[in-house]
Amino acid sequence: MDGRDGMRAADSDRTAVADRLRVALNEGRLDLHEYDERLQRAYAARTYADLDALLTDLPPVTPVERSALSPVTQAAPPSVGDQPAQVARGVTARWLAEVWLPYLKAIAIVVTIWAVTSLLSQDLLYFWPAWVAGPWGAVLAVRTVTGLAGAEPRREAIKRQRKRERKRAKRAVESDDPPATT
Repeated sequence: MDGRDGMRAADSDRTAVADRLRVALNEGRLDLHEYDERLQRAYAARTYADLDALLTDLPPVTPVERSALSPVTQAAPPSVGDQPAQVARGVTARWLAEVWLPYLKAIAIVVTIWAVTSLLSQDLLYFWPAWVAGPWGAVLAVRTVTGLAGAEPRREAIKRQRKRERKRAKRAVESDDPPATT
């Protein structure tokens, strides 16, 4: 072995070959078993010849700008500047509802319990729901102020959007797969 083939490969060379193998797997050129075997061989390779042997039956990667195919682009999650004021208000309102509705429901339940017990005892009992509402309300008030100051509603909306996109993509992949036969 002479020239480049006999030279020792670096970690960056092994990583580049591993990336190319991952692309081939994503393109459907390799199955998972073959990808795993080649990946193990790539990280065990000592020379450029060892690495080149792993890629000989794979076509070269064409840069996107020279490709005849148009790339599929995903919509980027909205940023603060992209959101109209109406959408930003809706996102904030939804976040506030998610934060405060459990509290309001729980307070309604404990106040109802207090009112019913006061009515049944025919006496105005000590207003113990304040011990539930007060501390929890104070914690939620602090969370609301810090969340609004830190743009938490927008981050939560982006996270929900990404989750919806992943589910949609997963459903699309599952609907494209033929049913398994046993």
